[in-house]
Amino acid sequence: MADREPPPLFDDDDQEEVPINDKSEDTQDTKTAPAEEEDDDLFAGGGTEVSLDDDPLKEAEPAEAPPTKSEAPPTKSEAPPTKSEAPPTKLETPKSESPKEDAPAELETQPTSPAATAPDVSETVTPKSVAKSRVTDEHDEVEEKKDAPPEEEEEEEEETDTFDMEITITEPFKKGEGMSAYMAYKVSTKTSNPVFKKPEMSVFRRFSDFLGLHQKLVNSHTVKGYIVPPAPEKSVVGMTKVKMSKGQEEPNSMDFVEKRRAAMERYLNRTAAHPQLQKDQNFIEFLEKDELPKATSTSALSGAGVKRAFSGIMDSAKKMASKVHESDQWFEEKHQQIESLDSQLKKLHLSVESMVSHRRELGGATAIFAKSAAMLGNSEEHTALSRAISQLAETEEKIDQIHVEQANTDFYVLAELLKDYIGLIGSVRDAFREREKTFGIWQSAQTMLAKKRDQEAKLKISGKPDKLAQIQEEIKEWEAKEAKGQKDFEKISKTIRKEYNRFEVNRMRDFRSVIIKYLEALMTHQQEVIQSWEGFLPEAKAIA
Repeated sequence: MADREPPPLFDDDDQEEVPINDKSEDTQDTKTAPAEEEDDDLFAGGGTEVSLDDDPLKEAEPAEAPPTKSEAPPTKSEAPPTKSEAPPTKLETPKSESPKEDAPAELETQPTSPAATAPDVSETVTPKSVAKSRVTDEHDEVEEKKDAPPEEEEEEEEETDTFDMEITITEPFKKGEGMSAYMAYKVSTKTSNPVFKKPEMSVFRRFSDFLGLHQKLVNSHTVKGYIVPPAPEKSVVGMTKVKMSKGQEEPNSMDFVEKRRAAMERYLNRTAAHPQLQKDQNFIEFLEKDELPKATSTSALSGAGVKRAFSGIMDSAKKMASKVHESDQWFEEKHQQIESLDSQLKKLHLSVESMVSHRRELGGATAIFAKSAAMLGNSEEHTALSRAISQLAETEEKIDQIHVEQANTDFYVLAELLKDYIGLIGSVRDAFREREKTFGIWQSAQTMLAKKRDQEAKLKISGKPDKLAQIQEEIKEWEAKEAKGQKDFEKISKTIRKEYNRFEVNRMRDFRSVIIKYLEALMTHQQEVIQSWEGFLPEAKAIA
């Protein structure tokens, strides 16, 4: 081995202490091992200075190539005996303890040495090129991971590129008379979204326009897995009362119109908060176009028709649900959570509606008591007692107003939120059912593809080339359909995951803010009740 040692490449005395035999063994290993093992041998004992993770391109520059290349020719003859030594990687560990610990520090000064740059061949075939190729591959992998799902980046940009948008509905008024009459509402929008022609705009819309908009959004986005907010509830009885009323001053008509106005306003704001729906052309036209074509097929959204359609969809969805649930445990868990949440919200909503009803009854009873007390105070001959009873009647009237305000808060703040989320859970179910339909299409394509391949195998055995070409064309078509079905299923599954996470975040935020608002209103009303009774107490004590 001493006869095959190359001329010294370094003038430094410390470098001469590095055993050449160890390096020759390294080069022999690199000749017989894959490229990745060669990189591990070269940089195994270099410490942090030669790490590929810190600065790969920079750390790969120390030219350890000259001794490796210069020793490469003689090691070809010794390659067979080194095969027995190459597999045990433990032999490399002792070499990295002392010789190679000093080598990297000296190799860093190697480019300044004239002897280091002498061999021209080492510049073409060196571990540096291997290291650079490996680093390039690693960078390519990182870039592929960054660029692989462009749809995710677009969706993330859509979620971050949200704009301020505030939509209010005011000025409800009645158009026409009799059963042909309808209510129109002023929809005012303020937005910073450059998609709209103006930052502020106002248009007039009727209730059927809202239903038409919702149907368009469902047809365009629910099939892709997006959760579209539910449309405002259609009430034939309530609207009939409004149509037959002589004026909007009637309490029942005013109450119905206000509930519908608030529901439509919440619907538009929920839609505007969705990063995908806010860019829909139908939604933009709804907010800024003066006249819209008359909406059709809105009657299908009401009454027993919805229940029949819903039950039919549920029955067909249950047939495919088990397969989908088995394929993804996450969706199985979310299905159970949705069912449990829906049941709990419905029970809570019934309780809140009962509380609203009782509080309004309490307000009505308090008003009757106040009128009776006022009449009693007017008929009482005792002056102090008459004044105290009259003051009691005034106090009860104030408390009646407080009960009415609290009942409205119970309804518009708490009950309506629960009702909205019960409807949103229905929209989540719709998105899940679309995923199940997509899964069914994919499975059907797989089944047909398997049948076509079986037919191809039978034709090959029977030796019918005329039909074989046709069946092979059909196999290509079904392979494309199967690939598309799998892609669509994976895409809608990914979309639903993001949509459900966004739904959960919004639900927690909405419930937190609404509960705080409700408790603040409840405390304020209770303090007003206390102040009213405290104001009445001196009058009661003044009775002689």
